[in-house]
Amino acid sequence: MVEEQFNYSGQNQFSGGIGIRDLEEKQRILKDRILLIGKNLVEIREKNNKEILELKKELEIIKQDVKRMIEFLESASAEFSKFARKEEVAILSKQAKMFQPLNFVTKKELKKILKELK
Repeated sequence: MVEEQFNYSGQNQFSGGIGIRDLEEKQRILKDRILLIGKNLVEIREKNNKEILELKKELEIIKQDVKRMIEFLESASAEFSKFARKEEVAILSKQAKMFQPLNFVTKKELKKILKELK
C-alpha cells in the first residue's frame, strides 16, 4: 500500500508539474501577445500623431489661402465701385460716335495735305 501511495503521489506530482508548465507556457504566450499589442499600439499612436500634425499643417496652409482670397475679394470689390457702369459706357460710346475722332487729321497729315495742294 505504501508503494501505491508513492505511485499515486508521484503521478500527482508529475501531472501537477505538467499543469504548472502548461500554465507557465500560457502565461508566456499571453505576455508575448500583450507586448505585441503594446508595440502595435505605440506604432499606431505615432502614425496617428504624424497624420494629425500633417493635417494641422495643411489646415494652416488652407487658412492662409482663404485669408488671401478674402483680402483679394475685398480689394476687388472696392475696385468695382471705380468701374464704369453699362449706361455710362453707352453714353460715352454715343458721344464718341457723334464726335467721330477718326475723321480728324493730325498736324503732320495736315502739313502733308497743304504741301500737296501748293
